[in-house]
Order: sequence, then C-alpha cells, then structure tokens
Amino acid sequence: MAKKINVGVLGATGMVGQRYIKLLENHPWFKVTYVAASPRSAGKLYKDAVKNRWLIGAEIPADVADLTVQDANNASLALGKCKFVFSALEMGKDEIKALEEAYAAEGIPVVSNASANRWTEDVPMLVPEINFSHLDVIAEQKKHHGWDKGFIAVKPNCSLQTYMMPLHALIMAGYPVKRMIVTTLQATSGAGYPGVPSFDMIDNIVPFIGGEEEKTEKECLKILGSVKDGKIVNAKLPQVSSTCTRVPVVDGHTACVSLEFDLPKNKKPSLEEIEKVWTSYSSLPQELKLPSAPEHAIVVRHEDNRPQPRRDRETEKGMACVIGRLRPCNVFDVKFVALSHNTKRGAALGGILNAELLKAKGFFDNL
Repeated sequence: MAKKINVGVLGATGMVGQRYIKLLENHPWFKVTYVAASPRSAGKLYKDAVKNRWLIGAEIPADVADLTVQDANNASLALGKCKFVFSALEMGKDEIKALEEAYAAEGIPVVSNASANRWTEDVPMLVPEINFSHLDVIAEQKKHHGWDKGFIAVKPNCSLQTYMMPLHALIMAGYPVKRMIVTTLQATSGAGYPGVPSFDMIDNIVPFIGGEEEKTEKECLKILGSVKDGKIVNAKLPQVSSTCTRVPVVDGHTACVSLEFDLPKNKKPSLEEIEKVWTSYSSLPQELKLPSAPEHAIVVRHEDNRPQPRRDRETEKGMACVIGRLRPCNVFDVKFVALSHNTKRGAALGGILNAELLKAKGFFDNL
C-alpha cells in the first residue's frame, strides 16, 4: 500500500475540526499528524484540549488523541509535520484569509471550509462533481502570490449542497435554469457548538441565519462559472431568491426548490426526463473512484414523505443529494424537496473529497 500523506487540521478543536479528525481516521490516503487551534488550546494534548466537548462519536481517534495542539496562528510550526492542511478555522474573515495565505506562503496547501477566500477570483470554490475544471486557476494563483508549492482551495457554503448537483445535472443535460426560489430548513449543527441556544430551537423555527441567504443566492454563480485569463468568471444564471431558516434537526439541511427553465415551453423536460437526468448523473469523482465520492451522487425517492433528515442524511456515506416530491409548479416549471448532510457533504467530508480530487490530479505530487 502506498504511503499515506501526512495532513494537518487547523481549528482542530471546533466542531468541523473534530469532524475532520473522525472522518480521516483510517482514511486510505491521508493521516492526521498535526493539529492546531487557538492559543488557549496550544500546548495541550488533543484529548485534553477537547475534554468534555468531544462531539463526534464515543472515542477520539487514538492516533490523534496524544498529539500536542499547536498555535494555528503560527504557520511555520506546521513545516515538516504535514504536507497540507484542512482549514476549519473559526475567527474573523480577514484573519482567516491572512492566515490561510500565510500557510500557502510557507509552501503548505490549504483545503478550506472557511468562507474567507470563497470570493477570491483565483481561488477555486469546489464541488468536485461540478467544477473540477476550476483547478486550472491554481497555477495563476501561485504565480500571482509568488508561491512555490502552497495554494488555497475552498468548498462552498453547506446550504448549496442541497441543490447544486441537481441543478448542474439539468444544465449539463441541456436544460438551463433561469430562476429558482429556494427555502432552506437548516440543521442546528450548521451553527457550530454550542450553537443556537436550546430555548430558541425547541418548539421553534428561526427564520433568519446571518449571511446564509446571500451565500445561497450568489455562490452558485461562481461554482457554475468558467475560467478565463487565470480567473473565475461567474455565470449569469440562474437568478436565485432564497429564505434560510434554522429548524430543530441535528444534522441534514433540507431545501424546498421551485425552478424555471430558460427554454421555450416545447423544449422543457418532463418529470420523467428530469428524474432520468438525476439518477444517471455521474462525474469525475465517480470516474476516479475517489474514496469519499458517492457511487450515486443524486438519489431520487418516490415516497410522499421523503426525504427526511433522520432517514436519509446518511445516504451514500452522507455524500449524496437525496431528492423527493418532484412535481409540477404552478408558478415556475417544477418543484422538489432536496436533502444533504451538512456536516459531511456540506463540511468536512466535502473538504476531504476536495483533497482527494487535488491528490488524484497531481497537486500534492511535489510537496
């Protein structure tokens, strides 16, 4: 078996950082050898730094428990200890942006969950099934900064994962989408830990999540964009109007979607054609058989009461988009309900899939 690549986790004591560490346990390609967090955790053994707040399963992975937590603010500490890092940093956007660039400047690639660099023109915001071609901007990114080995790649907001692959599948099948209305019902784990106070969530729905609607409406345009002159140029369509809510569910974001095709009436697909597009959807991660890639990226359910977070969020290891209630829309063309696992596909496992794609495409070969 080929030697595993040593990796680090920044923000390792937080909820997403913990999820990275648990998901990377026994990963066939990557091994966690470096953990870093805030100065208050630095110097402690990892098991002590997360004592009484380890949230992911019964036991901390043994290979990580006795690692000493380093100060994430000092990028040079990672040199020689790992080849690249996963960023699950929780701090101000300007601070995260500067710190991720500091790691890249040290020659350490950054695979990030944070939003700080999502709108940087030469940073790919990856959903591997959709915009793997955006990896082409990394060469220009490195040239722009004068970086030799380091670079930054990010994943989009978790709420987008509910509808981006179904949307992309339709576009690739020749059914472009003009407009969408999206209402999300987002799990409490998306707010991190300790997150939303229990008094606000029990017997309640919170109809506002700061920044989520802007991300839901705009990030899809970068993901669907194209690379031109070393930069990512956003797509012009679809127009998206979103309402993002927090609901009393632990894991699994749900979205209710209505969409209108940018086609004459006689060219619009039937419900049967749409379902066929979705169930046959496959892309580069499936072709490359990446370890975290779902065999079926989109799964369609026919029961009237599905998808449901408790029943469907773990479909395809938590990496599938599960769709149900596909039906005609009286205002637009069609509507449906979609579900994705926000802390797996939408967070850490989505980041791991990004890293697997980068490895498969040779971006870690010379580290």
